[in-house]
Amino acid sequence: MGEMTVMRYSLKLADGTMGHAYVQGRDKTKVEQAALVDALMQSAAAGKFGRRFWMLVMEAEVQGKATRAAKAAATKVEFFTMARGEDDRP
Repeated sequence: MGEMTVMRYSLKLADGTMGHAYVQGRDKTKVEQAALVDALMQSAAAGKFGRRFWMLVMEAEVQGKATRAAKAAATKVEFFTMARGEDDRP
């Protein structure tokens, strides 16, 4: 078991919808955004917003995977073995 820092944030939209979020670390922007997403997903506009939001999330995930794969490919090392004459002794 260990400890970690967690931020909690709550906000209220103009229509009264509440959004809450808990985020690991001390990134205020990240926790505010998470609470805003929570509130928007509960609001009346959630259908339209939700589809667009999840498309953006999936797009970002695909881009992140492609970036990580490109970085990993750049460090790939090709190994080859040369046969030595003394290995062929009867």
